[in-house]
Amino acid sequence: MAKDSKDGKTVVGSLGDFLREQRLASRLSLRQLAEQVGVSNPYLSQIERGLRRPSAEVLQQIAKALRISAEQLNVRAGIVSPEPGVGGSVELAVLADTGLTERQKQSLLDVYASFLALNGGQAGDKS
Repeated sequence: MAKDSKDGKTVVGSLGDFLREQRLASRLSLRQLAEQVGVSNPYLSQIERGLRRPSAEVLQQIAKALRISAEQLNVRAGIVSPEPGVGGSVELAVLADTGLTERQKQSLLDVYASFLALNGGQAGDKS
């Protein structure tokens, strides 16, 4: 699931760099963090190198293990927009909904993002 496009690689790559910085600041080895998160070493390594994009659930577990804001990771991963008034609460509500599968959450987020793009990024615009 590597990102071939330059833009996709940049978003995922910056997430990986950020995660590596946070892991090192927490004085955790890749193996220790992978164990705490419940993923394999190779998978976590691929996330850090920008080759894989983790699910929202894995991001939540990483945030918990590193004791950092899950919202901060969602912004870094490109799931939540950092711009005020552009999404945010909708994405967080979808991600927090325990009644949805990860695939359903991602589908909803994709549809929502497409509507925002179609409407010029105006969240809450009823026209």
